[in-house]
Amino acid sequence: MSRRSERVGEQLRSEMSRLLQAEVTDPRIGLVTLMRVEVAADLCSANVFWSALGQDPEQDVDKVEEVQEGLESAKGFLRRRLAEELPLRRVPEITFRHDASFKLGSRTLDILNEIENESKS
Repeated sequence: MSRRSERVGEQLRSEMSRLLQAEVTDPRIGLVTLMRVEVAADLCSANVFWSALGQDPEQDVDKVEEVQEGLESAKGFLRRRLAEELPLRRVPEITFRHDASFKLGSRTLDILNEIENESKS
């Protein structure tokens, strides 16, 4: 990823986070954290990786799909607002992807803590 792609990705992540918190009213979205944005070298497309707080994707797959649908429905609004707010000639085409790494990392730490506690006993 080029330096420009990284900068544009960070701008997109920051502004989309603000828009999701302040302006998007879809109740399906809830508390969503944008983990990272990967922008193609030609700046025509961007993959937005998200995670929802308070969800366990292994137990609540329907909730993950519901949030994904909410994000997909807000995509047009987000692109229009990003075009207004950011100094870009063209806003990249946005694709939302669920990122379960935050939850998986948390679960891994829980398992390691359990193992440590068992070894002390």
